[in-house]
Amino acid sequence: LCCECGQAHPLLDNHLYNFQDEVDDELICHICLQPLLQPMDTPCGHTYCFKCLENFMQEYNFCPMDRKKLSFLQCHKSSLLVRNLLDKLIVLCPFKAECQQTMQRCELEAHLQNRCPGFKKYKSELQRKKNPISKGKEDPPARGETNTPKDPEIPCGNSSLVAESSGAAVVSLGTAEPGLVNPAFEETEEGESLVQKTSLVAETATIEIHREDPEEELGMRIVGGKDTPLGNIVVQEVLRDSVIAADGRIAPGDHILEVNGVNISSVTHCQAVSFLRHPGPVLHLMVLQEKGFSSRTAQQDCSSTAREVIHVTLVKRDRSEPLGIKLIRKTDEAGIFILDLLEGGLAAKNGKLSRNDRVLSINGQDLRQGTPEAAAQIIQTTESRVNFVILRQPGVQLGEPVEDGSTSNSSSSSSNGGSPVHHRRRPDQSHYRRKSSYQKKTVAIKKEPKESLGITIGGGRDNKNKLPIYVTSVQPIGCLFRDGRIKRGDVLLSINGIDLTHLNYYEAVSALKSNAASHSVTLKALEILSLNSPEPSLDIREQGFSWSPLWITWLGLPSNLHFCQDVVLSKGNLESWGFSIVGGFEESKGNQPFFIKTIVPGTPAFRDRKLKCGDEIVAVNGVPAIGMSNSELIPMLKEQRNKVTLTVVSWPGSLV
Repeated sequence: LCCECGQAHPLLDNHLYNFQDEVDDELICHICLQPLLQPMDTPCGHTYCFKCLENFMQEYNFCPMDRKKLSFLQCHKSSLLVRNLLDKLIVLCPFKAECQQTMQRCELEAHLQNRCPGFKKYKSELQRKKNPISKGKEDPPARGETNTPKDPEIPCGNSSLVAESSGAAVVSLGTAEPGLVNPAFEETEEGESLVQKTSLVAETATIEIHREDPEEELGMRIVGGKDTPLGNIVVQEVLRDSVIAADGRIAPGDHILEVNGVNISSVTHCQAVSFLRHPGPVLHLMVLQEKGFSSRTAQQDCSSTAREVIHVTLVKRDRSEPLGIKLIRKTDEAGIFILDLLEGGLAAKNGKLSRNDRVLSINGQDLRQGTPEAAAQIIQTTESRVNFVILRQPGVQLGEPVEDGSTSNSSSSSSNGGSPVHHRRRPDQSHYRRKSSYQKKTVAIKKEPKESLGITIGGGRDNKNKLPIYVTSVQPIGCLFRDGRIKRGDVLLSINGIDLTHLNYYEAVSALKSNAASHSVTLKALEILSLNSPEPSLDIREQGFSWSPLWITWLGLPSNLHFCQDVVLSKGNLESWGFSIVGGFEESKGNQPFFIKTIVPGTPAFRDRKLKCGDEIVAVNGVPAIGMSNSELIPMLKEQRNKVTLTVVSWPGSLV
């Protein structure tokens, strides 16, 4: 249960409250339909919860109410009067059986922590479940200290890996380490002493995922498979508030090697999706995680040291005042660490935070498996008091931060300076893009004016991935079900001569509804045909998300339906672009598309946040990549010293 509201909800979701009286509609968020939390005003005069609006703006660029163009940066915190009105709303204690008190919403957290007998009972029961049997003189670890209570010390040679979201290094180091070796784009004959300082590191980890509901989706998107140039199965995205996100150990760019003991490093995309969608309370995954470049000689102090949990409060004069803290991740331990305190900054003047402190939480938000980006977001949105809970390990020096690097084709060799590196599996030479084709069809039907088409759709050019309009379901009540030619997954091209391929979702819905009122309807559609074996039954489980085509299906679309976008990357002279590519022309396979296989944390490609694993590179600085070999495209990228424009097509990975 959440320690602030006393109810169960995902970590990044809004708090839940039981209000005594019906709340005025003017104080309701029209996204979540609950009383506003951290209200934000838009320039067009609407108000939403901070988290609701932030999540909405990740998908769309307009106001949810009037659809006017909107950027999250244009929004601002509601007036103090509105926030006070909301904080004074009367709520009931969630522990009704033991406590019947009512209080203002802003007083609930203090009530739970200090006065509520129900919450006190809950915490006692939780503690008993965690420690059912006393183990002699062993003391339980400090509250919030670690996810592994049995081992409060720092493990030597810890093989567990840091997992972070696609934006985790936004507040990490922004410059490359002098002397950084880049085996992919920079040929060098530096001596052994230089090579030893920076080595490309990749490690494997076995991760156990637990699900209360065995049918619950994992909440990540995957790309790749042996029937694509990517070869391996690669995590493209981890969805917020999902099972995988809550676990915190899997990040975009990770390669999934095994699922429940089954090797999936050489299976097709569809087979991998089937394995990962298999229901069960426990899922065992073996993943390969590239760490970029890190110091070979940096040693962690593995001595047993007493850990101390410290509470520190910093008070900002206004929301925009920086704290003067540099946050990073470490290569061998999950979580966030303080790299440095900027001289003259608020934190340095306060004097209570130290270099190498591990941040456990900020303002009550658990960051034990968090990222620097998540911490920065909490700090930036806090009006005044920033409450840190940190873990201090006396005498332990911070290891070198993960540095950025880049690799070329995954089958090419790279200099690692003799450092022990777990190499990524070399893709089998039979890995190639799955051959797909499509079939155009025209469906003309006669119908009653009041009879509906009976389909639901997805996609639209306002979608995050700029998808064409596609059919998500054919309902048994409409004329298209009776006709039988339009199927789920078909891409809709036009209706009664009206082009649907460039419309956003709402425009397409409007066009379909208005034309459905006529006596006759002519639909033009595209059906993607697989030349390989048919897909397994991948569409049975749809808990919590709408059906959408598999990633590999999109690869078969004709180029006129691709939505290309330009991504401009800039870098310093000592930096690398920070992504690896696979694909290209080969004599035995013909033209293969170029795909981005990995994006290294802390690099220009990572910081820009527009590129994703599985994106197809169409052109470099306007020069088409089609027909090029890998050995031709790599030098072209190598020649671009400080700036490059990549034209890419981005398809959403398959949801598992």
